[in-house]
Amino acid sequence: MVPFEKLDQITRRFEYLEAKLGQGAAPAEIAALSREYADLKPVVAEIVAYRSALADLAEAEAMLTDPEMRALAEEELPRLKDRIPEMEQALRLALLPKDAADARPAILEIRPGTGGEEASLFAGDLARMYQRYAERMGWRFEVLEQQLSDLGGLKEFTAHVQGEGVFARLKYEAGTHRVQRVPETEAGGRIHTSAATVAVLPEAEEVDIDIPATDIRIDTMRASGAGGQHVNTTDSAVRITHIPSGIVVTSSEKSQHQNRAIAMQVLRARLFEMERDKAASARAADRKAQVGSGDRSERIRTYNFPQGRMTDHRINLTLYALPQIMQGDLGEVIEALVSHDQAAKLAEMEA
Repeated sequence: MVPFEKLDQITRRFEYLEAKLGQGAAPAEIAALSREYADLKPVVAEIVAYRSALADLAEAEAMLTDPEMRALAEEELPRLKDRIPEMEQALRLALLPKDAADARPAILEIRPGTGGEEASLFAGDLARMYQRYAERMGWRFEVLEQQLSDLGGLKEFTAHVQGEGVFARLKYEAGTHRVQRVPETEAGGRIHTSAATVAVLPEAEEVDIDIPATDIRIDTMRASGAGGQHVNTTDSAVRITHIPSGIVVTSSEKSQHQNRAIAMQVLRARLFEMERDKAASARAADRKAQVGSGDRSERIRTYNFPQGRMTDHRINLTLYALPQIMQGDLGEVIEALVSHDQAAKLAEMEA
């Protein structure tokens, strides 16, 4: 049974936020209040439905004493008694602590790992997989930076993904992705193992991360097109170095002004994620054991092309649907990861 006192507190908070936003909150408050309102809205919908079902149950039980209504009540009671436990479970899931960044857009970064040119080609396959998944989800997928290898793979890739629930779902993709297949560069037909790393960073706003001008060094460079051709006549590429952390971000896809803005956007996201990592480490020393920890060194998944299977090692899930997955059909694996994460949090909360 979910404590009614807690449900009352949530409902009162939601009503307060609704009134505050309706009256016109201060501009500095609107973003935070709107985010909290959006987070609570589905929770309150579950609360309303749950309370309505309890009221229906009480009414049906009262009808048992009325000879004229008894038959109707006996017909309705089993359905209500079956439905209420399901609604309680849905409400418990809705009440789970939310990651404050779940509603944010994401910065997606992909880099080849071990495996040379084959790793670069696999990094390109992953980038296309996520772009197709974004299209299926109705998200906006904007490439911010990409550097191609000699065979058309990716040396580096950064994208900005916007839409409903972007970080809440993509965060489970962070880590090392391993591929087993016969590389295009292999004449002998032998299966090789290569890897690429994926980072998923919640987009940070200027109010989240303050970056003093004295903490960064900005350099402009000459940008070039694919294969070194079509060299720009202006120094449009931008490299920003964050001196305290040593983080270096480059952007060369657009004009110098746009590249500077993009590089700052990515830098804020990386610094924001560093702060989140510090907080998470303080809360849980064994952070690597958590699904969706975002640890880039953790091998999370293997894509075996000869057998047409994908295995997610965190939840021991194997799907023999690799061609569909590489076409962006990631729904089943991400839903399984979300469910596993929710079950773990429920067990922790109820322990």
